[in-house]
Amino acid sequence: MSEAQSQPTKHAGGCHCGAVRFEVDIDLAQGVSRCNCSWCTKRSGTTAIVKPNAFRLLSGEGSLGDYSWGGKTGNFRFCKHCGVHAFGTGNLEVLGGAYVGVNVNCLDGIDPNALKVVYFDGRHDNWMAGPRDTPWPVNA
Repeated sequence: MSEAQSQPTKHAGGCHCGAVRFEVDIDLAQGVSRCNCSWCTKRSGTTAIVKPNAFRLLSGEGSLGDYSWGGKTGNFRFCKHCGVHAFGTGNLEVLGGAYVGVNVNCLDGIDPNALKVVYFDGRHDNWMAGPRDTPWPVNA
């Protein structure tokens, strides 16, 4: 099956301590992204974007903290016990409206290093340049 014909698969995931658990229908063959903005760099996130109806929080709502900054375009959810950022939610027209950004590092049984990764230059608000196949230069 080609990438264009691949289908979302249900994956379970959660934070490190297990207080937060979720399921997501996601097509990892489509690739994941990494960004060099200050938030993504510090949390070492590897993210896949899905529509809200593809994401189900199974447990841990009361264990979730919320963080947002700057333009407040996203709410980044993390476990208040172990500190792991599991997912974020937001609404950006460039992403097709409402979205959930899943930290694929939190998916059970998935090695994010084995996935196709594209890179975004958020450090310089260079979003319109789009994704690229290699990281942006550190000092660029």
